[in-house]
Amino acid sequence: MASGNVAVVRRLYDAFGRGDVAGVLGAMHADIEWLEAENFPYADGNRYRGPDAVAAGVFARCIGEWDGFAVRMDELIDGDDTVVALGRYEGVNKATGIRMNPQAVHIWTLRDGKIAGFRQRIDTLDVARAIGTA
Repeated sequence: MASGNVAVVRRLYDAFGRGDVAGVLGAMHADIEWLEAENFPYADGNRYRGPDAVAAGVFARCIGEWDGFAVRMDELIDGDDTVVALGRYEGVNKATGIRMNPQAVHIWTLRDGKIAGFRQRIDTLDVARAIGTA
């Protein structure tokens, strides 16, 4: 049976899929530490600290730079205070018109029922091709 932490992460993805940014940010600890993958376009702001930094440095950019941006996580792996999500991103880069569909792994750390940490692993070559830098 899945832990409560898996349910927290599942609800976060559901909120993200609905475009409920307030719901996503509300699932985060005030001191969340968010790390985009090395060589990912939004890693330029690493380490994002706090929900506002994540909203401005990651989410606003996703909305502004991609049409149909979506995160599709097919599997959630329960590791107590760590939840690993496996899946893919989708979207078409607005500047190039090129679609991306990279494999992605999210590693979530939870504390007191809130998201306290995020680490992303992703096929950065697929993303670089979509944005026209590879």
